[in-house]
Amino acid sequence: MTKNSLITVTFNPMGSKVKVKKGINIFEAAREADVSIRTECGGRGICGKCKIIVSKKNVLSELTEAESIHLSSQEIKSGYRLACQTIFEGDIEVEIPEESRVGAPKILALGLERQTPLNPLVKKFHLKLQKPSLSDVKPDLERLLEALSAIYKVHELEVDCEVLRKLPEILRGANWDVTVTVWDNRRIIDVEPDDTSNKFWGVAVDIGTSKIVGHLVNLATGATIDISSIENPQISYGADIMTRITFAMTSEANLKTLQKIVIDGVNKILAQTFAKAKVNSHQVYEITIVGNTAMHHLFLGIQPKYAALSPYVPVVKSPINVPAKELNIKIDPTGIVRVLPVIAGFVGADAVGDVLATGIHELDELSLLIDIGTNTEIFVGNSDDILSCSCASGPAFEGARVTHGMKAETGAIERVHIEKNFEVEYKTIGNVKPMGICGSAMIDVVAEMFKHGIINREGKFNPQMETPRLKRSNNQREFVVAWKHETLTHKEIIVTQKDIGEIQLAKAAIYAGCSILMKRKNVKRENLDRIFIAGAFGNYINPENAKFIGLVPDVPTKKIKFVGNTAVVGAKMALVSKEASKTAEMLSKKVRYNELAVDPEFNTEFFAAMFIPHKDPSRFPSVSKYFSVIKKT
Repeated sequence: MTKNSLITVTFNPMGSKVKVKKGINIFEAAREADVSIRTECGGRGICGKCKIIVSKKNVLSELTEAESIHLSSQEIKSGYRLACQTIFEGDIEVEIPEESRVGAPKILALGLERQTPLNPLVKKFHLKLQKPSLSDVKPDLERLLEALSAIYKVHELEVDCEVLRKLPEILRGANWDVTVTVWDNRRIIDVEPDDTSNKFWGVAVDIGTSKIVGHLVNLATGATIDISSIENPQISYGADIMTRITFAMTSEANLKTLQKIVIDGVNKILAQTFAKAKVNSHQVYEITIVGNTAMHHLFLGIQPKYAALSPYVPVVKSPINVPAKELNIKIDPTGIVRVLPVIAGFVGADAVGDVLATGIHELDELSLLIDIGTNTEIFVGNSDDILSCSCASGPAFEGARVTHGMKAETGAIERVHIEKNFEVEYKTIGNVKPMGICGSAMIDVVAEMFKHGIINREGKFNPQMETPRLKRSNNQREFVVAWKHETLTHKEIIVTQKDIGEIQLAKAAIYAGCSILMKRKNVKRENLDRIFIAGAFGNYINPENAKFIGLVPDVPTKKIKFVGNTAVVGAKMALVSKEASKTAEMLSKKVRYNELAVDPEFNTEFFAAMFIPHKDPSRFPSVSKYFSVIKKT
């Protein structure tokens, strides 16, 4: 392609410029410029969140049907377009309005940690070897192996070919005083000059659908010395798993694209932590990875489509160990990337980490563990037996398919309380003017509207209710959470009937999953000793409101424990403890999986759970005091 065939796009207010070929859309150009524009659908014209403003209309493609649906007539007059729908044929400047900018995400990097005996797979051994001579011409490797066997009782080791290549120079340059790094007592992965036996690190990484979190761990002590996190860069190809799987299914090139950008994301995490902690990447010898089954497959470059198609079979369940150089992971090239095992097509290595970190497999008491996300993993059981399932709770809690929904990032309303006079109190992330509303606040809104009789048990607006906040627009009723003079976008932040329905669908899927597993285990809610709620989203919800709308079983709030990012904690446990690694493998084999898609009672349970809090009020006795209000509506 000649230089003259490239055209320039300038993205404001950041001032980023990029030269791109003709015929691509603005969303694709933003990717090339490393400019983030909000999207939930990965640029398919479904969510309508990638709004931009372009004044130079003569170089733009015609307005599409998707834009006519998602843009108001006033927005179209003002030059608004959807980035994913707009193709351009000449140099342009693009304004990204506040509502389409990606703010600083609220990332949960910590979780419940249990004491884990320190016994990493990576070990270092200091050796002072006898020099060879005319009377002792033993080869370098044999000399090294004999010393390891004699002094440290480490036998029958393999050696990485790259280590062999540098071995003669290192031994002689160090005057035969070296430190040998061994992985799992079976493979030499490094040899260094001098005594570096206390200098070795590893990283535990959780590759989430929306975020990547990494813990840098001193393997000599087991202590976490730095934590970094970023938004998963795959998000520009879709906020939810299924959108990315669909993209990966289309071609081998697309699969490689998603693999490359997630590996780039992991390397960014590594670079951040190494720089802050002043750690040499060549002394980082292991990285343990967890993620849902789709993220697991995409990270390894494995086609994930069959895990998403009936009968939902993953390509592999067992743990995978790969030399870092094969995946281009920026630690010691001969270090090991260890991907923890999965349980099923929709219950991945992150869920194994959840169980490992909470320890429900070791408890006598009955526990319910819920990791809430686009796909929610649920476990019921104890040390005797654990039953699991996954339910498609949908992306509503991440802001997708909600009119003013957004992720938990700066400017998102995260808490809502409605007063008796229907005035609304809210709190935003970053304590700035609101731009939208995230999942935790949507739970609050639905619960608060229900408490005040604004909506009924079916989630429908009460036609007799009178309040200025309950309006009619575009032939539908909507509730105003924030007036336009209060918001950063100068637009009202509203909740519509459809938005309430999205939350009902999500909460019904989760509750139905809990209910089915409890039935299959013959467990009643009063039998539950505790409910663990894991994951970034779960950590920020109001437990009373979660019970109130019927998201989780109605147990005393003191039994509900928010445990944070237990997926990354499980990865860290496997990093520092050989025994925890074996437990993770055992859990992958022993945890039973119940496929909700073929469970004969799932549909009945799901539709009953669409009511607020449930079709059967006796399941939620703590909500009964509000039923006098409910009956009036």
